[in-house]
Amino acid sequence: MSLKNYLFTSESVSEGHPDKVCDRISDEIVDAYLAAYDQSRTAIETLATTNRVVIAGESRGPEEIDSEVMVSLARKAIRDIGYEQEGFHWQTCDVEVLVHKQSDHIAQGVDANGNKDEGAGDQGIMFGYACLETPDLMPAPIHYAHRILQNLAQARKSGDAAVLGPDAKTQITLAYEDSRPVRATSLVLSTQHLDENLSSDDVRGIVEPHIRRTLPDGWLTDETVWHVNPTGKFVIGGPDGDCGLTGRKIIVDTYGGAAPHGGGAFSGKDPTKVDRSAAYAARYLAKNVVAAGMAERCTLQLSYAIGVPQPLSLYVNLHDTGEVDEQKLASVLRELMDLTPRGIREHLALNRPIYARSAAYGHFGRTPDSDGGFSWEKTDLVDALQSAF
Repeated sequence: MSLKNYLFTSESVSEGHPDKVCDRISDEIVDAYLAAYDQSRTAIETLATTNRVVIAGESRGPEEIDSEVMVSLARKAIRDIGYEQEGFHWQTCDVEVLVHKQSDHIAQGVDANGNKDEGAGDQGIMFGYACLETPDLMPAPIHYAHRILQNLAQARKSGDAAVLGPDAKTQITLAYEDSRPVRATSLVLSTQHLDENLSSDDVRGIVEPHIRRTLPDGWLTDETVWHVNPTGKFVIGGPDGDCGLTGRKIIVDTYGGAAPHGGGAFSGKDPTKVDRSAAYAARYLAKNVVAAGMAERCTLQLSYAIGVPQPLSLYVNLHDTGEVDEQKLASVLRELMDLTPRGIREHLALNRPIYARSAAYGHFGRTPDSDGGFSWEKTDLVDALQSAF
């Protein structure tokens, strides 16, 4: 019997968190390559520390995306995030580029050749998940953790909370009753602030109205425990305070710990890399299953071998909430979507410059954009799924 009454916690980090600065820079470079040539290949890693950014990795694409372009993209991203501090400034930080040509031995396994279709860019396992806890079919803790930081970032940039800095992280614990989230038992927020004289209580006074507007009515009660900047002052932030690296926030990027994770990061990778594209496909299928009314929760796993087009396995778990047979559902899903790397990219139209926007506040639970961004959040398989049963 599944647990029905419990507490569950998820965290999120802002776009100015050191790791997210690096994710953003890596994905800006991915977008530049795909905008110039939609078959480009990238695996871009970024490191950021005090007034220094290092961009490394491998690529295969137009020569016009050179070191000078990458440096410019990094500065543009840092400026947009909001860093103009002595220890990390978009104009003055040193940006070093160490990107080289993609290995021919990797390329030979991934590229189509003769009768061989394009293979997966690596081995690995990828998970997708959806549930009925929020309108976007995401787990509530990660959904609201993201929204709190998004709203605070908007307030910072609009001037409503200009004293806040770009670096922040939050954590929310929700009480579940009868398997439904009903209230917040604790809320943790650590946010950079530019005024050294602000106390933790001062910062709470600034952020609390924005947080209360973010959460559902009644979720914050007199019993909710608040921890706002619990260590005290938080003036030195971002890469000046803590080194950042691409791909270190994989749970923040996905389901906040409410679902399994295969271990592969997304940012910096072009969509031939199944770490990225197959994770998007798994979310897409799981979301459509739940949107079709076939289950209250759905976990889906895909697995691949490098150079092999077809997935090695497709696993579906409806967590005893399903209205259909799971084995049949797995077969139907494979009929409705070609799950080869090429098939996923074509079905979701992934060979586009749509990735920098996904670098913060989660890759899932977002609204599909008119230009193809977040295409994996569409629910356009619902009718076909319902017809199959």
